[in-house]
Amino acid sequence: MTQKTAHDFDQDLLILFDAYVHGGIDRRTFLDKAAKYAVGGVTAAMLLEQLSPKFLEAQTIAHEDTRIEQSYLEYASPSGSGTMRGYLAKPNTSGKAAGILVIHENRGLNPHIEDITRRLAVDGFVAFAPDALFPLGGYPGDEDKAREAFGKLDQTKTREDFVAAAAFLKARPECTGKIGAVGFCYGGGMVNFLATRLGRDLSAGVAYYGSSPNLPDVPKITAPLMIQSAENDPRINASWPDFEAALKAAGVTYERHLYPGTQHGFNNNTTPRYDSAAAKLSWDRTLAFFRQHVK
Repeated sequence: MTQKTAHDFDQDLLILFDAYVHGGIDRRTFLDKAAKYAVGGVTAAMLLEQLSPKFLEAQTIAHEDTRIEQSYLEYASPSGSGTMRGYLAKPNTSGKAAGILVIHENRGLNPHIEDITRRLAVDGFVAFAPDALFPLGGYPGDEDKAREAFGKLDQTKTREDFVAAAAFLKARPECTGKIGAVGFCYGGGMVNFLATRLGRDLSAGVAYYGSSPNLPDVPKITAPLMIQSAENDPRINASWPDFEAALKAAGVTYERHLYPGTQHGFNNNTTPRYDSAAAKLSWDRTLAFFRQHVK
């Protein structure tokens, strides 16, 4: 994995990169605006490459790991895209285990999210990660192409695809019937949405730097929530005060953790925005939360 960290980059450049990866600006605009940070023989294109994911170097659980079993499965989504596909990883043991739905960022089911799914399986969960891009051919193997494709999704159908994925996981023979959900960025927002939709079918939700749900729907939430937030994430954090007020008014059980000095995406160990200390602490909290409420 790259040795660079967020501290090696100007904060304004990191904010610019965040706008790029979330569709606020295109590649050309990023390169044009990043040019002023390109010094000492470094070009804007080199900065973009440094900030982009390094999947292979960052992998923590290999596909060949014998502690788990893995497969790609299709599932029905009659109110969404019709037929969907996802990645299932489960402990290589007999008996049932609690289920965790893993929801990706705005690039689809990339290798990092598959790695997260395997981590959960090693920790004793049946983990299932749908690919929202499956109706458009699936994750294309290129982050820029994935972002471009993601913008073409019908989000009304995509939300139903994740609702159907939760039901699919809950009904799996290796699952106890209790499920939680964890998501990152777009996926964190989807966790918050699912909490308003699934009611008691969701036992717990962990949202990493995700957008708030529609506030009038917050009283529908019954699952306890854990909100994982980066300090340097103005785009997401701006909505937190109103979301928290709605959670309190509705009597929802929640906890929020704000990690000092971190960037949006701090748990993603494929990019320089990764913060190892915050990632470890947040993941330990996530696992403990699921063990408490889902297992």
